[in-house]
Amino acid sequence: MQYNKSDKSVTESVDMLAKSVVKYCCSKDYTISTAESLTGGMISKFITSVPGASEIFELGVCTYSDRIKNKMLGVKNETLQKYTAVSGQTADEMSIGIQKLSKSDIAVAVTGIAGPGGGTDEKPVGTVYVSVRFRGECETKNLALYKRYDNLCREDIRLLTTKKAFEMILELTKKAEVV
Repeated sequence: MQYNKSDKSVTESVDMLAKSVVKYCCSKDYTISTAESLTGGMISKFITSVPGASEIFELGVCTYSDRIKNKMLGVKNETLQKYTAVSGQTADEMSIGIQKLSKSDIAVAVTGIAGPGGGTDEKPVGTVYVSVRFRGECETKNLALYKRYDNLCREDIRLLTTKKAFEMILELTKKAEVV
């Protein structure tokens, strides 16, 4: 599928999703925290751009290096060595770490390869992992954006990842409430 870079609908969609997440969290009195690598704070930026976000947003950290993922979030060195920073295992441990650190109800973590370099045959540019935790439930996904879109640039990958993270937050919290 071709991603239309001039199409503002994705940015508008992310804005709307951020507003939905903030409104939803405010209505349920849920707090949220983020641990971002690939997105470099973009998820936090979209959340905090919504009026009322201060009621629900606890903490956002950008843990770009393996050293900081380990020291701040408790991602195990063994995980980083065996699976690398770009893995579902690392994203999962990042979300555990940010939830422990912040004590927030919802924790979201992202890691991946935004490019233009850094990709390999095994993990091409557009390999992205998102992990969302809520009430003991966790969902971690490989978005594999390289399979769905052609010619994505760094900013496209970061924006599409942010969009999916918001969708996953809403899906997991609503699903967990039903149980």
